[in-house]
Amino acid sequence: MIERRQNATVFPPVETALTEPNGLLAQGGSLSPEWLLDAYRHGIFPWFNPGEPILWWSPDPRMVLLPGDIRVTRSLAKRMRNAGFELRVDTAFVAVMRGCGEPRDDAGGTWISDTMVAAYSRLFDAGYAHSVETWHDDRLVGGLYGVAIGRMFYGESMFSREPDASKFALVRLAQQLQQWEFGMIDCQMETAHLSSMGARTIPRAAFVTRLAELVNLPHRPGPWTFDVSD
Repeated sequence: MIERRQNATVFPPVETALTEPNGLLAQGGSLSPEWLLDAYRHGIFPWFNPGEPILWWSPDPRMVLLPGDIRVTRSLAKRMRNAGFELRVDTAFVAVMRGCGEPRDDAGGTWISDTMVAAYSRLFDAGYAHSVETWHDDRLVGGLYGVAIGRMFYGESMFSREPDASKFALVRLAQQLQQWEFGMIDCQMETAHLSSMGARTIPRAAFVTRLAELVNLPHRPGPWTFDVSD
């Protein structure tokens, strides 16, 4: 059974999520900052298409990237040195979300609706959501956005308008989070792209156990400024 959250104050235990579709936990509720932060603290995230009710997910296994495990191939390192990319952080949050919502060959991105942009913009204003941006010749060419609570970062989506632009943002994010002693970057679902960057799957039980520790460490509110070098 999928619980319909209306006046409930807590989400169902993540262990009760469906196995098919993997991780579907609950339906209903709202995208207020309070609901979103409560969800993320418990390893739950919203994902639904425009016109659908709000759906909440906690898949098993969970793909994560430990900041120190970021993988930079020689070709990517060369590209990062020579492409003329510039890193900016928290300067174009809505533009990054819009970029992540652009149509793609794999049909991804359509779930980032105006409703989602508005919801995560409220988290950005509250200092919890962040954008990591790749700029080239003063044009936004790629990046990612996500949510940070304590010493935990939840990656939501990324996009590229030039080759390796999103990889550049992810590498710089991981390097900075390692310096700040963040424990994990949540990648949600397994993909070959993220696996090639050093992400791996772990059991949901292990994920939520580690998560419970990290979200209770001191929070670093936004807007962020990175001190890693370009």
